Amino acid sequence: MSQIIADQTVVSFHYTLTNNEGQVLQTSSGGEAMPYLHGAGNIVPGLEEAMGGHAVGDKFSVVVPPEKGYGLRMSPGPQAVPRDQLPEGAEIFPGMPLGAETPDGQHVMLFVTAVDEDQFWVDTDHPLAGVELKFDVEVVAVRAATAQELEHGHPHGPDGHAHH
Repeated sequence: MSQIIADQTVVSFHYTLTNNEGQVLQTSSGGEAMPYLHGAGNIVPGLEEAMGGHAVGDKFSVVVPPEKGYGLRMSPGPQAVPRDQLPEGAEIFPGMPLGAETPDGQHVMLFVTAVDEDQFWVDTDHPLAGVELKFDVEVVAVRAATAQELEHGHPHGPDGHAHH
């Protein structure tokens, strides 16, 4: 009997993520299934909600509105940053997440939107903020989470072991 996806289970699934135009944005096809700890907020809320109650072998599609995906666009838009703000030789590319600290010491996540010779642009909004997301999903494994996974809030591999 297959275990049902519920809080405190580790789920592995294959997915293809497309936008409203049908453009493939991400996929696990041809690679390893993506694991997550159900109920721990490891994946976008709308997808996690739709996963609950499914079992191994289930295939389904779900449309996730921006509010339950990567959020609505909230920032004023990309801001230019001089390239010399990065360590010499640092690799940077569009879509790359960057951790930063505000002048008052708060940690924020920025996303690189463009790069040229002298500067790069960052945005506080995730690149998929404001985008309706369509996931085609196949559940490939469900198991009980280990105590350590529950404590850490994420899966540690197929057998529950991993090193940090």
